[in-house]
Amino acid sequence: MVTAACGEPTATGAEPTNARKQLDELTVAPRGSMDGYDRKKYPHWDNQGNNCNTREFVLKRDGKDVKAGSDCAPTSGSWTSIYDGETWTEPTDIDIDHMVPLAQSWVSGAKSWTDEKRRQFANDLTRPQLFAVTDNVNQEKSDKAPDQWKPPLVSFWCTYATDWITVKHYYGLTITVQEKSALASMLARCPQ
Repeated sequence: MVTAACGEPTATGAEPTNARKQLDELTVAPRGSMDGYDRKKYPHWDNQGNNCNTREFVLKRDGKDVKAGSDCAPTSGSWTSIYDGETWTEPTDIDIDHMVPLAQSWVSGAKSWTDEKRRQFANDLTRPQLFAVTDNVNQEKSDKAPDQWKPPLVSFWCTYATDWITVKHYYGLTITVQEKSALASMLARCPQ
């Protein structure tokens, strides 16, 4: 675990060697159906204390020199997106991305979860699941798995793969053959 600029812990994925082991432990299965999916089945932006919800917590954690009002909403600061390396000074230019998107979890096992488990997944500050990223890059990623989308910043691919695997492994989610191949290829970029 590393510490972000504001002193809050930032979750990190498995080391590449452990990520490779975890990748092999994941169940390979076809991507499931979106039938019944609704973002409302993943209550998110829970209260995290000190008048802050999950989104505001991540904005403070991932930003630099973040100032916030009494309602915890950031009023100033800067955020550098891990996906494209761009730096932003307006909180509205930043989205909080779920490393493993909500809909992606639905089609890989979360459909059978309780709403409470989906709430935990959507607000998980312990695993490397939530990050402040450039809004239009996050919209481009949408619900895609690594075989369908990769961050523009190629130097982040190793971390992206280890984080994705860490989250899927912890929650016991499945992966497709194509997803596994894409993750293995991204892990190959990790330092040996």
